Amino acid sequence: MSDTTESDIQPSPPPMKGVAVIEAALTTMPAGAGVYRMLNQKGEALYVGKARSLKRRVVSYTQIARLPERLRRMVSETEAMEVITTHTEAEALLLEANLIKRLKPRYNIVLRDDKSYPWLMLTEDHPFPQIAKHRGAQVRKASYWGPFASAWAVNQTVTALQRVFLLRSCADTVFANRARPCLLHQIKRCSAPCVGRIDQAAYGKLLDQARSFLGGKVGTVQRELAAEMEQAAEALEFERAATVRDRIRGLTQIQASDVINPASLEDADVIAAWQTAGQTCVQVFFVRGGRNNGNRAFFPTHSATADAAEVTAAFIAQFYDDKPPPPLLLVNQTLAEEALTAEALSLKADRKVEIHQPQRGEKRAVVLHAETNAREALERRLAESAGQAKLLDGVAELFKLAETPRRIEVYDNSHIMGTNPYGVMIVAGPLGFIKAAYRKFAIRGAITPGDDFAMMREMLQRRFSRGLKEQAAKANESDDDDSNWPDVVLIDGGAGQLSAARAVLEELGIADVKLVGIAKGPDRDAGREWFHIDGQAPFQLPPRDPVLYFLQRLRDEAHRFAITTHRSGRSKSIRQSELDEISGIGANRKRALLNHFGSARGVKNAGLTDLESAPGISSEIARRIYAHFHPGVRMEGVPYTRKPP
Repeated sequence: MSDTTESDIQPSPPPMKGVAVIEAALTTMPAGAGVYRMLNQKGEALYVGKARSLKRRVVSYTQIARLPERLRRMVSETEAMEVITTHTEAEALLLEANLIKRLKPRYNIVLRDDKSYPWLMLTEDHPFPQIAKHRGAQVRKASYWGPFASAWAVNQTVTALQRVFLLRSCADTVFANRARPCLLHQIKRCSAPCVGRIDQAAYGKLLDQARSFLGGKVGTVQRELAAEMEQAAEALEFERAATVRDRIRGLTQIQASDVINPASLEDADVIAAWQTAGQTCVQVFFVRGGRNNGNRAFFPTHSATADAAEVTAAFIAQFYDDKPPPPLLLVNQTLAEEALTAEALSLKADRKVEIHQPQRGEKRAVVLHAETNAREALERRLAESAGQAKLLDGVAELFKLAETPRRIEVYDNSHIMGTNPYGVMIVAGPLGFIKAAYRKFAIRGAITPGDDFAMMREMLQRRFSRGLKEQAAKANESDDDDSNWPDVVLIDGGAGQLSAARAVLEELGIADVKLVGIAKGPDRDAGREWFHIDGQAPFQLPPRDPVLYFLQRLRDEAHRFAITTHRSGRSKSIRQSELDEISGIGANRKRALLNHFGSARGVKNAGLTDLESAPGISSEIARRIYAHFHPGVRMEGVPYTRKPP
């Protein structure tokens, strides 16, 4: 995705102030390797760069006549510089990638990848280990394989491993409470160790085979299974022989060799970039143990002048900042600093990592396949953007806007009889939904239960008060970016909700935002919505109008986000109990009380003697708990205090 803005095409302000800042920094700048940061007036990073020689690299920014217009603009905004030295240029590259990914500087190529990737986990803290999907920190004692591109990809692998190796996937609590085999055993996807259908030694053999398979030793596993099948047949154990035969068939099926599962690759990532119309798609295929673990498309943010090789190099450095690189990366671009990037990744992985651009053979076919996927993904994105632009033009015409809206904000709220009230804001623009800009508002004001108008007022008051402060902070800066200010505010509701929203904006002195209310039609039928706008009578759109579908989709997304936010908040409040209000009751004591009495109500109804007999509860704590639930009873000795709210 290109970040070409006015700064790329308008003349930059005089850059001499920024040059003076850089020249002052050069007087004390070391000559060795390291990373430099250019900061604006607010201390935010404008650009992060690395260099083998910091002084030699940074001095180039003082030669204004040789810089492109975009970098002149960057220099003009520079108010300070920071430098971090490193031992080698490879270390500088790793640090640069980390800072870019974390700070997201305006003038860098930025990979916006906040997704956590799923892994395949084989536990090691149970007599009969479990195979399962895992996402997040790898803190449990287990073996992990991955990453996988998606939950679907890892689920497919879990299913395949169940069919071939009959490993259990149930949680330990379910395993401990089974009385008879579950459905997975009946469909031949589990060996049912929970009810003793297989002993620990035989299950351990299945585990060893699964580990060999995941490690790429497929031939060894196939030979073992073939020998086992022949042995069972010779012993006239035809049912067991048939079971092993089915496992061999499953193994053969998932190991079929083609462009998707290349036989010549063990552990590798295939990275292919395709560039069109100033935008770039980078497609990544994850190959582990000779199997394709799925693929994902990425659209890094960069200037219109960055070429595909430059984007690929920046992508690789940032992509592996928080995940281990495989031994081999196959790329479709010639990287300017390929040896340095490989050295940096090897340093991070603590083993050799190679970067290779294949020219022939199966590996070349794999790269071309990834390149085709990158091209098609970018074409789809550009087509969707064109369709989105047409819809936004229709919104501008419908609501009589001076120009096409760049940011539409939609507000909704959710509660049950006034409890756990939440409001939400979703955002859409030329590239679709901007999920990073979504916001949740826990309604905190003194509001009558179910007063939707008051909830809407509080939500808009908080959002736009903060927006005005952010605008004021930018008033004295050269940064005139107003991309966080909406052109249209869409309210889920009719005239009453619109009136509440209008009152808030008028109170804050905001007049440059178009307010629109969208009310559900008769019987809440989709397609018969009424639109409310100041100065116009309420109106409807034809049922098949594309703009109507677009606005419905925005409203429905806000409603979905409101519902999920409310459910999450309600679940969190349910998990809390009155025990949390008692001073001195932490997580361990709370767990001990709930395990002993069964519930918070059981603790509340317990007598003082019962409380004192609970495990881990001293006499002092027992008296404090009793005093909390019986405030009318005078307790001598230990004072009772509530936890601060």
